[in-house]
Amino acid sequence: MKVTKKMLRVLQVGLLLTPPWIASAANLVPVPQANPQGTSLTVTTLGTIDTNNPFFKPFGNGRACASCHQESQGWSITPAGLQARFIQSNGNDPIFKLNDGANSPSAPVATLAQKRAAYSMLLNKGLIRVGLPIPAGAEFVLVKVDDPYGFASATELSMFRRPLPSTNLKFVNTVMWDARETFSDVNSKLCVIGSRPAQCFASTDFDLLHQSNSAVTGHAQAAQGLTAAEQRAIVDFEKSLFTAQLNSTNAGSLNAAGASGGPNALTVNNFYFGINDLAAGDYLTGAPFNRNVMAMFGAWRGLDNRPLPPPPVPGRPAPPPPTISPTDIARASIARGEGIFNNKPFNISNVSGFGDELRRPLQRGSCASCHSTPNVGTNSVPHLFNTGTSAVNVRTPDLPLYTLKNIATGEVVEISDPGAALQTGKWKDIGRVKVPSLRAMAARSPYFHNGSAKELGDVVRFYDKRFAIGFTTQEIADLTAFLSAL
Repeated sequence: MKVTKKMLRVLQVGLLLTPPWIASAANLVPVPQANPQGTSLTVTTLGTIDTNNPFFKPFGNGRACASCHQESQGWSITPAGLQARFIQSNGNDPIFKLNDGANSPSAPVATLAQKRAAYSMLLNKGLIRVGLPIPAGAEFVLVKVDDPYGFASATELSMFRRPLPSTNLKFVNTVMWDARETFSDVNSKLCVIGSRPAQCFASTDFDLLHQSNSAVTGHAQAAQGLTAAEQRAIVDFEKSLFTAQLNSTNAGSLNAAGASGGPNALTVNNFYFGINDLAAGDYLTGAPFNRNVMAMFGAWRGLDNRPLPPPPVPGRPAPPPPTISPTDIARASIARGEGIFNNKPFNISNVSGFGDELRRPLQRGSCASCHSTPNVGTNSVPHLFNTGTSAVNVRTPDLPLYTLKNIATGEVVEISDPGAALQTGKWKDIGRVKVPSLRAMAARSPYFHNGSAKELGDVVRFYDKRFAIGFTTQEIADLTAFLSAL
């Protein structure tokens, strides 16, 4: 496909590409991208990023995959980037479409002020509206809707979710927050050990090919789906990308002084279905679960330990006390945060999908128990958990609230996003969502599926309260520093 002047203008206004990308148009060498914690970097096994790839091609309503998956924003989107695009285009950038960019498909958008109001969830939290019905034969019914935008009903509930990053897909086996693009395959060998009935899954490659087409016919409203060649090209492009934080504002290079942060080490990081599984151990080696999931910054431990001063010399003035560089102080904090992530114990209680199906009631675990893929933080089998991010007690007024009733028992629950239950129809799946990758998070705030955590410190504080962990102020700072360095 030839890149025309018109397409370059779309890329410039709609995608906010950096000047080197605009100038060369295709076969681009990724460059570090600034974010609030330093810089991130994408590397690609293809060597360069070819913007002739259909990933960058506008379809249907003018959207491309890159409309919601931008390299400068960790291959997702951020409120700051979206607000800049809104201003540049007077709200006419293709991402601002009523079908799922607006709070309601029927919102008025005749004036600029109306557009700001209609797209407030996208502009303020980077959230796309996902409209889904309660499936036929579900174990529950919808008894009440509190939708601040006056649209949602049992026919189409509105869920507001963050676009997942289209990078580091080597380490993914669950596609979409609610696994709606994760397909079962009774003939597959990718099966969850001990599951009854057997849970076997198609390859992630199959899922991603299907998802690429769903995105074009859904988000981009294309009348026709992708060709097989376009699907293959998009997925191959996405699977070639590896993104991680490269530099920290305070700690400097994240692969210096014995550390192995950054994207280059990520490209050779091992992964397969069932690696280091919490419930069954490693599917390939048979080794038990290893809680030391993250092992990148061990060389930085103790860098802030102040050395002993030299002994005094009679008749000479005492030498100044030894100093520690701010860089080493910051690096030591990251290393402590890695240790907290792996080993700080707490009770993982009342988590649907964990304590029940993994047969671990009141399991004493750590962050690594769910984020178990080594040096990545995904879960290596398609386990979905409800950790309470959609619970009524943390719901904000800008999110809908749904009251669901169990048909068999009469039990009632209030929740802002039913999660996987809108795919399976099962009561137990209400609120369950996938375990996301933790790499390059500094580039793509806000966090959680609904953008409810503005900063990484808010993520740490949420779980501290949710599980009564009892983090100290220093532990919160250290764990936040570690997450920011991923």
